[in-house]
Amino acid sequence: MKSLEEKRARYMRDSVPRRLGALAADLARVSSSARHVEGAKSVGLMLQESRYFIEWVAAETEPEVGSELVDLQVMLSLWLKSWPEAAQHQSQRTLLSFQAKKWSDQVLGYSGLLDTN
Repeated sequence: MKSLEEKRARYMRDSVPRRLGALAADLARVSSSARHVEGAKSVGLMLQESRYFIEWVAAETEPEVGSELVDLQVMLSLWLKSWPEAAQHQSQRTLLSFQAKKWSDQVLGYSGLLDTN
C-alpha cells in the first residue's frame, strides 16, 4: 500500500473536480462494503482515507462546499470512532451504507463531473 505522502501527492495532481470524484467513489465503496460484516476492516480504512481526501481538497472548493465537506469529515470521524462496535450490528451497517450513498451522491454533485452543459 502506498504511504500517505505518496497517496497525497497522487491525489493532489488531479483537478478539484476529479478529486471530488475520487472522494465520491470512496464513499460509494463505503456504502457498498458497510452492508456486510466481512467488510468491516476495509470500511474503516475507507472512512479514514475519505477524511484525508476532504482535508486535501476542501480549501480549494467554494466556501459553501468546503463547509459541507468539513461537516462530512466530522461525521466520518464519528463513524470511524464507533465503527468497531457499529460493524457488529446490521442496523448500524445499514445506516452507514445509506448515509455514505447520500454523501457520495452529494459530493459527486459538487464535483460537476455529471454536468452536461
